[in-house]
Amino acid sequence: MRVCGIEIKGSEAILCLMALKNGLFDLPECRQTRLTLTNDKDAASMQKFQFNLAKLIEDYKIEQLVIKERPQKGKFAGGAVGFKIEAAIQLIAACPSEILSATTIKEKLKQHPLPVDFKDTGLKGFQETAFIAAYAFLAR
Repeated sequence: MRVCGIEIKGSEAILCLMALKNGLFDLPECRQTRLTLTNDKDAASMQKFQFNLAKLIEDYKIEQLVIKERPQKGKFAGGAVGFKIEAAIQLIAACPSEILSATTIKEKLKQHPLPVDFKDTGLKGFQETAFIAAYAFLAR
């Protein structure tokens, strides 16, 4: 199964592709590590963001999107633009999406610790949260 872990920060969706085949995890190369929503007030920009992600899903044969949940209120609450991005992602009909809470991710990591140190993956540092979300989903 090939999944795309997603962390939403500000007006960006940070991406990490991960595949699980025959019990082995793989980190396929991807042309995009992040997608940016340039103007959240413009419908054309929203559609372009959604189209670009849908095209990525199609090109890389992604079977599941995994979004790290952000609190709706409180000290670490996500912003309005981030929730627009989240909605645009969830409304892509070609691929199911799931939101994983921080608690669920912690539980999965406790049951199935990461088999490799993140620094050894070759991914960029900003992709770590998306990587962990994808791993937690696949480690079921």
